[in-house]
Amino acid sequence: MLNLLLVAIGVVLLTTGGEALIRGALAVAQRLGVSPLLSGLLIVGFGTSAPELVVSIDAALSERPDIAVGNVVGSNIGNILLILGLCALITPLAVRPLVLRRDAITVVAASILFLILVGGSALARWDAAILLIVLLAYLTWAYRTEQLGTAPSAELHRAEGEEVASLPRTVLWMITAIILGLLLLIVGSQVLLRGAVGIAESFGVSEAVIGLTLVAVGTSLPELSISVIAAFRRHADVAIGNILGSNIFNLLGILGISALLQPLPVHHRILQFDQWVMLATSLVLLLFLYTGNRLSRLEGGLLLLGYAAYVGLSFTVFAG
Repeated sequence: MLNLLLVAIGVVLLTTGGEALIRGALAVAQRLGVSPLLSGLLIVGFGTSAPELVVSIDAALSERPDIAVGNVVGSNIGNILLILGLCALITPLAVRPLVLRRDAITVVAASILFLILVGGSALARWDAAILLIVLLAYLTWAYRTEQLGTAPSAELHRAEGEEVASLPRTVLWMITAIILGLLLLIVGSQVLLRGAVGIAESFGVSEAVIGLTLVAVGTSLPELSISVIAAFRRHADVAIGNILGSNIFNLLGILGISALLQPLPVHHRILQFDQWVMLATSLVLLLFLYTGNRLSRLEGGLLLLGYAAYVGLSFTVFAG
């Protein structure tokens, strides 16, 4: 019970910290005259991954690589199956494929790159450098094409910045929100990590299983919040675009930074099972964007059933 309480407290701290950081950073960006395009692309698109970033870095430095890698892989799976499934149940998601196709292709490419780099069962510092270089190239490409108006996703990233309301208005509150957000993220990651390790030991399952499920879902709550709000407002492009941006940063940014600080051996079950599930879910979303323009409630329900099956297999067949 104590470990479950620690996990719950950690999730609350991480979620609150992530929200405060995003709002503070967006307010500062507006005050400094940063374009809505850049704010949406960087602050909102990647800011929702702040809990995953802090938890994975903390786990890597604490020599718990199974949680560091599992958190990222599990978050990417949960973002598509769980969060988009929930959003589609709220309202069918009608999207404009051209707006999201570039980022969907990037998610699939990043997933394939991950498979290639972990072929030796670990992410070394050289692998981390490759991931970060690819992320920088993506950001440069995305911003330049959208700034020139040659990419239809520019409107999407501007809308992402507008999806976050109740920004602090004074400089003092902006700074307070950023500092408080960072502190809550750091403390929350340590509390969550302690509880997650305790649960793994109590139930006799691997830390990879806990990282792929419990930790991954807990750190994905900011993405859930943004996407669900967008779904209620019938902003389907923003709901899906937020998930795509988060998945890109998870694989390229979070794993890149974590492995650069501490090389990460990859658990055998991730190599045998989870990385393929991650790639398959990315391909399913890409296929949807290429062949249709609507994610129905039925399809959302199927995504949720897929996630339930994945969690079930994680604690039974692949619990070791």
